[in-house]
Amino acid sequence: MSFERQSGVFLHVSSLPGPDGIGTLGQPAREFVDFLAGAEQSLWQTCPIGPTDPGQGNSPYSAFSARAGNPLFVELDELVKAGWLSELERPDFDDREVEFERVRAFKREALREAFAGFEDAGEEDERAAFESYRADNADWLDDYALFRALEDSLDVDTWMDWPDDVKFRDPDALDRYREELADDVRFRQFCQWIFDRQWADLRTYAHEHGIGLVGDMPIYVGTNSVDVWSNPEIFKLDEDREPTYVSGVPPDDFSDTGQLWGTPVYDWETLADRDYDWWVQRFSGLLDRFDVFRIDHFKGFESYYQVPAEEDTAMNGEWVSGPGRDFFEAVRDQLGDLPIVVEDLGVITDATRELRDAFGFPGMRVAGMADWCDDDHTHHPASYDESSVAYTSTHDTSTTPGWIADLSERQRECLAFAVDHADEAIHWDVIETVWETPAVITFAQFQDFHGLGDEHRFNLPGTAEGNWRWRMLASELDPAVADRLADVTRRADRA
Repeated sequence: MSFERQSGVFLHVSSLPGPDGIGTLGQPAREFVDFLAGAEQSLWQTCPIGPTDPGQGNSPYSAFSARAGNPLFVELDELVKAGWLSELERPDFDDREVEFERVRAFKREALREAFAGFEDAGEEDERAAFESYRADNADWLDDYALFRALEDSLDVDTWMDWPDDVKFRDPDALDRYREELADDVRFRQFCQWIFDRQWADLRTYAHEHGIGLVGDMPIYVGTNSVDVWSNPEIFKLDEDREPTYVSGVPPDDFSDTGQLWGTPVYDWETLADRDYDWWVQRFSGLLDRFDVFRIDHFKGFESYYQVPAEEDTAMNGEWVSGPGRDFFEAVRDQLGDLPIVVEDLGVITDATRELRDAFGFPGMRVAGMADWCDDDHTHHPASYDESSVAYTSTHDTSTTPGWIADLSERQRECLAFAVDHADEAIHWDVIETVWETPAVITFAQFQDFHGLGDEHRFNLPGTAEGNWRWRMLASELDPAVADRLADVTRRADRA
């Protein structure tokens, strides 16, 4: 699929301002769309929007489901307007950080009350819409809702610790639990209905303002997810449903022991025999919500690194061939053109590049990873081409002022020359330089436009605490910043 020359902003939904302690899909999101439109941007990119697992640090890349939305993003004021929820008395939340435990407790109580209000007083057309949603999405929603209800009811760490009858999905046990937990199952379905209704309204509003939504898809799913529990045959698991191999990457210049991600790897032979049905459904769900989406760790489709599950590091793994072209051809045959960009960072082989280019997927370039003294370096703006999606910084890197501050004196001198630095705001020089490259799409984190340093970083890979919490202030939706970005965007012919 070909893309037009355009630009956008990366900001996860959770980082929006608002009174709920976390970003929501209602007025805060619409005000951000207004900012983007005023800045003449075309795209809004987020992290994955699934329901996050507190046991995994609330990372959006380790969700309970590859299909469900995060109920924490539901706009409560719209439920008050619907008459299902009484006027809210909100706690005082931190404006700059998401306090996940407090937010989760507050949101869950409010959503429970709204569900009870809907059951008591929902209009006939609303009830019909909910029942239609349940029926239309039963292929993933029924298992997801039961999984979350069981998680609460059984109160153990993961589904692998559940009683054998439900762990191994005995049909009689599943029927029994569906009956016993019927109210909680229905509540989980209600939360997804509200999420998807609000998301659809937001997407319509964004489109009316010329903004497309860009999602993100991690290649792997968490072990403690409904996807592994309900589809064990498509993962490399043993007879006890424990992973036999887990994902990671081998040792490199950055880590002597590699990175052990720990998620189960796919049984691609089984998936191929099923014409990749689970993946087709996953892509279809993304296309229902997003105009474009990024594939994280794209290399894993060409070849993936698997580590025996009993290993403590990633040192003793092996590379295994992935599904390659067969996979993307099968998905394209069933869904049509795929509006995909890919994360192709790190050590990428010729075979990975060939797979990427065969389907016209633009790959990533990140200014914050450049050798500024080498114009031929992959991430130096002088080397970007039309098949690039260029970033000043990403959710996994320092902010642009942050990585500038960490440069050596020599690199800083080369940077100043490369971006034609002329005033104090060198981060704006970097933004403008990236915007003016041939890259077909450019992005910057929202923090970059305000010159915010590394104390405003969103995520530090390899650390378990303190990530994913950053929030913008409402005052940072500054018309002067939007005007400056619009000017840069027009001059770069991206408006």
